[in-house]
Formats: sequence, structure tokens, C-alpha cells
Amino acid sequence: MTMTHPTLARQLAPTPSALRDLLLIGGGAAFIALLAQAEVPLQPVPMTLQTLGVLLVGAALGWKRAFAAVLLYALAGAAGLPVYAGGASGFMNTAGTGLRASIGYVISWPFAAALVGFLVERFGLDRRFLGTCLAMLAGSAVIYAIGLPVLGAITGLKGAALMTAGLTPFIIGDSIKLLLAALLLPTAWQFIRR
Repeated sequence: MTMTHPTLARQLAPTPSALRDLLLIGGGAAFIALLAQAEVPLQPVPMTLQTLGVLLVGAALGWKRAFAAVLLYALAGAAGLPVYAGGASGFMNTAGTGLRASIGYVISWPFAAALVGFLVERFGLDRRFLGTCLAMLAGSAVIYAIGLPVLGAITGLKGAALMTAGLTPFIIGDSIKLLLAALLLPTAWQFIRR
């Protein structure tokens, strides 16, 4: 399948090189790590700006580089770097008794970023407000489709209790992040075209 629309990264740095790709991937991972530090400490999963970073990286870098950037971020945290929410790291909970409740969301992020990147490259959805909303909504759906079942498996929560712990508190915040992305991306494209 042919990708027909350039990403923001390709528009700003059109000359392909391995160095360019490494810098974009590392920069994307660092951007997500920075946004992870903006945290509302909810239990069992904190509310952060990580998902905004994941979805913006997906749109800006395209599916391949976005997948690599978010995977690098996830692996950096797993390896012990304090890049997760609140400076946390590792896949184990703070007590060391089991997996971190948010691990399903972390696992979902490379796939969500790749989907957003694919939609941007294939259909140019980041050029307009509504298109950006649709791309971000699709990415968010991937995050919840993977994150919620894993949260349920780790915590034993089911049904309404699972939704209350892993979805309901995040709807307003995710809507605001989606709207912010839908304003930022088309504005960036207008600026670049000038």
C-alpha cells in the first residue's frame, strides 16, 4: 500500500538519512518521557499527558518511526530509566509483587502511534481538525482495547468496576488531549505551508 502524504517530520527534514531517523526516534521517545511527568496520581492507573505524546509522535513521525520511538520509550522505562509517570520505571509495581497496573497501556502505545502514523501517511488526516480527531480517536481506541483487558487481568476487576478504574476517569482528559492535538497539528501544517 502506497503512503501518499508526507508527515510533519518528513516535511521539515526531507533528506532521508539514518542519522535523521535516529534523531527523530530518540526525540519522540524523549518527548513522551517529558509529558509523562505531568501526572495526576490516580489509582490504579495515573492520568498523564503520555497518551498525547504517543499520538502526536505517531502523527508527526509516521508509522514506522513512531512505532520505533514509542517502543524505545517503553523499553527505556522497562530497563530502569525513570521515564514513566512520576519518574517511575520498570514493569513491576512499586511493591515488587506483580506487574504494574498500567503496563497494558504502555504495551498498547507503539501500536496506537503506528496506527495514527499510518492514517496520517495514507490519508493525510492531520491536515484538518476533523481528520486529526478521527486519527486520535482511532489511536485511543487501540490504547483502551489493549490496556483495559490487561488492567482487568492484573487487578481482577471486571465489568463496571474495570470501566470505572481504567476508562471513565480518563474520558474528559482524553477528549481535551484529542482537541488539543486537533488544534496543534493542522496549525503546524498551516505554519509550514507559509
